Amino acid sequence: MSASPEMTSSLFYTTLAPLRSAVPGSVLGAGGGGLVMTPMEPNTTSCEEWEEAHHLLFHLGNLSLLLGLVIPTTLTLHMILLRLMLMTGSCLFIIWATLYRCNLDVMVWNVVFLLVNFMHFFYLVYKRRPIKIDRELKSVYKRMFEPLHVREALFQRLTGQFCTIQSLKKGQVYAAEDKTSVDERLSILLKGKMKVSYRGHFLHNIYTNAFIDSPEFRSTQMNRGEKFQVTIMAEENCKFLCWSRERLTYFLESDSFLNEVFRYLIGKDITNKLYSLNDPTLSDKAAKKMERQPSLCSQVSMMQMRNSMGSTSDTDDILNQIHRGGSSGSSYPVNQPTLSDHTLP
Repeated sequence: MSASPEMTSSLFYTTLAPLRSAVPGSVLGAGGGGLVMTPMEPNTTSCEEWEEAHHLLFHLGNLSLLLGLVIPTTLTLHMILLRLMLMTGSCLFIIWATLYRCNLDVMVWNVVFLLVNFMHFFYLVYKRRPIKIDRELKSVYKRMFEPLHVREALFQRLTGQFCTIQSLKKGQVYAAEDKTSVDERLSILLKGKMKVSYRGHFLHNIYTNAFIDSPEFRSTQMNRGEKFQVTIMAEENCKFLCWSRERLTYFLESDSFLNEVFRYLIGKDITNKLYSLNDPTLSDKAAKKMERQPSLCSQVSMMQMRNSMGSTSDTDDILNQIHRGGSSGSSYPVNQPTLSDHTLP
């Protein structure tokens, strides 16, 4: 005896899972050729029961990852701290997967993450290693370059590739008037004192941590092939840092920040020499104090200004001409270098 359609439908709804499939070909009830509802296997992806929480190590590993991601990027050590937290999280996951889950794939992947983060962490720490600056150059770096935010690594590149430390004994000449070419080098005095004169007339002194030939360096940026118009002589035993002019220029062209730094330092040094010309009897202490004075806007070639100072005794008149905008005899105006606000403080 066949069951009625109502009984069949009721039987399926009370004994089978909710998922069903209609398969043609089976007879449903008294009429043939109908459809019959056949049961399917239960959905194995649905969560019928939640498992217990994982071990504390699992949660600590995730917490380490979270802390690494929320570290502010404004921190100086942001990338180092991020890699450190990622490494900590990977270590905790490795311990958890090995001791409490016995899960090989989780352990292997976290070992890979640990190695990658460790290599990056080591690289970041290596980049921040203390740079050892030569003892003779520390004073120059502290006084001239560090206040302009030049990093030790950049200063080491600047002084380590194409410059030398040279010395002069008392009475030896750094540059001879009308003989020494100005295109060869640029130097900073590290130790001692030098005297600048024109045709036997004293102009000014050069002290430590100052450029020796900054006026000539600036003037020859517009005119090449000139000779020194002054004589620079060591008044004491001197040491100076010397760059090859050509190689230094090439290096500065490849680094815009350092190029701005040099323009600023050379302009400031020329200004200090202007003050020295105004009062050639300045002491070392007064010369150091001048470095903190505001810059003058000079429109005159330092080389020609030195010549003028040597050919006349009226210093005040010439300086007044400089202050008013330049000497009538100057044909090579020099713009006062400045640093952009984005580059220097």
